[in-house]
Amino acid sequence: MTEADEKAKRKSKASWRPDLLYSLVLFLVAVFAIGFAIQKVGVLSGDYSWGTAIFFLGFGLFTITTGFPHPGFGHISFDRVAQVACILVLGPVDAAWINGLASFIYPWHRMLGGTSGRTVLTAACNNSGLMSLLILLCGSLYQYLGGPVPLFALDLRTAGLLLLLMLSMQFLNDLGMMVIFYLRNLHPTSLFNAFSSAVESVSVLLAIIVAIAYTTADPEYFALLVVVLCILMSVLRQYALMRFRLEALVEERTEELRVQSIEFERQATHDNLTGLVNRRYADDYLQREIEVAHRHGREFTIALADIDHFKEINDRHSHAVGDEVLRRVAKILVDRCRKTDVVARYGGEEFLLCFPDADATFAEHICNQVRIAVQNANWSDIESPTGEALRVTISIGIAESLDESRRTTVLNEADTRLYRAKNEGRNRVVS
Repeated sequence: MTEADEKAKRKSKASWRPDLLYSLVLFLVAVFAIGFAIQKVGVLSGDYSWGTAIFFLGFGLFTITTGFPHPGFGHISFDRVAQVACILVLGPVDAAWINGLASFIYPWHRMLGGTSGRTVLTAACNNSGLMSLLILLCGSLYQYLGGPVPLFALDLRTAGLLLLLMLSMQFLNDLGMMVIFYLRNLHPTSLFNAFSSAVESVSVLLAIIVAIAYTTADPEYFALLVVVLCILMSVLRQYALMRFRLEALVEERTEELRVQSIEFERQATHDNLTGLVNRRYADDYLQREIEVAHRHGREFTIALADIDHFKEINDRHSHAVGDEVLRRVAKILVDRCRKTDVVARYGGEEFLLCFPDADATFAEHICNQVRIAVQNANWSDIESPTGEALRVTISIGIAESLDESRRTTVLNEADTRLYRAKNEGRNRVVS
């Protein structure tokens, strides 16, 4: 098989992702269910014409269009207004195919904006299939329990059945969307949003008003009501878009502040040049770990390391070369120490190494590895303004924390041994 054939095969597999297959199956099930129901009760079985069906189709498309992006996934709209109103006027079967058709038609305009045909087909089949089935099932349940169709007035029993209709439609809608979330490996918590739930509830109330007005009001008053509702939905859409933009802006600013806070905290505890923890952090760590070691009878050893003749490196080769030496020595220290050890920049060219659960013998072994690594490192690739070869070595003093030791005591002992290493010729470890 050629490379082109393999790419075509991978592309073919990618185009038949589980969410698309699920959407196609859902759509076909909805078509079959509606077709079976139409055979039983017919199309527009009430005293309504095709003009009524066309009105609700257009109204359904408008309510979907006046939607806005869901903050987590998908699209929130006022389509529940058209869906419930259509159930209450025409019945569940006609409402299912009319609103299913509207849901299938709507997504295709996204191809003009560059959305792929596969994505649009998935959205069209999923939305149409899901909306058709939940309208058919929940509407049939409402009618089976005695819910009036068409709706002329509202009483306590009908209000209870309408509440059941709203809750059952919302439940099936969320259940269908959670399947899509699962197939796309998305987290289901992003599906639930208080504002979108409020929109769904308000939509059902508006749908009841539309249904009663359609069956009882004069055409001119009903037309005025529809115009007012359309304006109201458009205003709510703008409010929702503004709200989500503000939420996104607040979230963005919050994230920026969080990142800045982390950076400020890092700067307060870390050395900018070497990336090691600084003296402030090291002193706090030492105090805490020495107390823990004494309390639990654990070993704890430190080492003070100082770059030999560092002032001469700065003076003869430049401070830029000195900075590079500090960075490289810091990396060597970190690379040779354990992950549980702490390496800090303790002064200008001085470093503190902390070895929890380790005695002086172990620390001396590590420090000798560090000393040899610094001595044998390739310093020739650091360009000096003088052209002179660069030679870098390090001296180290080690001190072990005893039962009566304090932070200052251990540091003084390590410092004393560091100066012994300097006085005895440098490039050595004194323990």
